[in-house]
Formats: sequence, C-alpha cells, structure tokens
Amino acid sequence: MTDKRVIIVGGHGKIALLAAPKLAAAGYRVESLIRDPQQSDDVHRAEAEPVVLDIESADVDALAEAFAGADAVVFSAGAGGGNPQRTAAVDFDAATRTMDAALKAGVDRYVMVSYARAAVDIDNLEPGNSFYPYAKAKHDADEYLRGTDLDYTILGPGRLTLEPASGTIVLADETGEGIKQTLSADEKVTSRENVAEVITYVIAQNAAVNETVNFFDGDTAISDALA
Repeated sequence: MTDKRVIIVGGHGKIALLAAPKLAAAGYRVESLIRDPQQSDDVHRAEAEPVVLDIESADVDALAEAFAGADAVVFSAGAGGGNPQRTAAVDFDAATRTMDAALKAGVDRYVMVSYARAAVDIDNLEPGNSFYPYAKAKHDADEYLRGTDLDYTILGPGRLTLEPASGTIVLADETGEGIKQTLSADEKVTSRENVAEVITYVIAQNAAVNETVNFFDGDTAISDALA
C-alpha cells in the first residue's frame, strides 16, 4: 500500500467522487470525510476510504487528528446553497477550521475548490441577493487561506457540468473572463470531471503552489496550462 495519502473534505460530493479514483490511480491512498455513514458505499466504489466526521461540528483538534500524516488536504465540501447560516457554517467556518487543522497536523499542501468569480462577486452583488451568502463565504475562506502558511492552490471553475473530462482547459482571470481569449457565457463552464483532473494534477505534480487557478473547459492540456 502506498504511503502517500490525500484527505478529501466533502467526500461524497460529485467532484470528490470523481477525484478520488484519479488520485488513487496517481498513487495516493484517499480518505474521504463524510457526514452520513450511509454514503460509505459510494466512497468505497470511488476507491477511497470513508471517514465519518461531521465538519460542521468537528473542532480543529478532531480535524487535525484525521489529517495527521497526510500529504495533502482537498476541501471540496459545500452547503449547497439555500440556507445562509449553513452556507457560512460550512463554506467559511468549517473551511477555515480545516485550514487551521492542516497547519496543526503539519500538512502543508492544501487545495481549495472555489469558483471563478469568488474574488469579485461580493463587490458586485447586493447583500440581499440570494447568492451573496455563498459568494461571501467562498471569498472570505479563500482570503483566509491566502493568509496562512499553507502551500495552497485555489481552484476556480466556472458553471459546473456533468460532461466527461476533456483534460483540456482555458485559464480565466479573477472576473471570470478568458485571459487570452474572449469567451461567451456558454463557454464559461467547467466539467466536474475536469476539476477532478486539475485537483489530481496540482497535487501529483505539486503545481500551482500559492496560486489561484480560474479555469473553464478549453483546448489547452492541463499540464501546459499550468506549466
């Protein structure tokens, strides 16, 4: 069995279930944190080991114990919208506790799944907008991560789809616009499986350290885009 180990927080999410087998194929033992034991079979099928730990209630010490000895932590959890209090509890409060826990456990590598406009949306949305609590939670969590000593990578996909991975992407700026080309609204989408591919690449290659990578499905190989 490999000694290399990755912890996925939010292990039953669509991206997490796609990333786990890719990380396993890259030589990592994957442990996926889940809230509901009934999700264990799905996690096993994704070639990961389920760890039942509710990140909404787990404190830093409990999270650090789960992370101890890992090579990387991936935060791919989310409240799913609809409830502003729970959005803040998961997407900011729990997220920042996992960052503190990674530091406490001595796990330097941390990958955050965010979204392409997380840096700017709170400046353009009214606080009463239904999307504002999510935008603020993700923005503030990303900013907290940038202020830590972790070797972080923040991934900012566009509107997520269920399309198969192309393995090719196009980079975007913090406003969600193409860096080298103009993109239509219909082109600002990202396959969840492409997100899983990028997660695996940045961990396996130790790429994009201390960088924010906003991206959509495109025509440049991930290895070339992130070179």
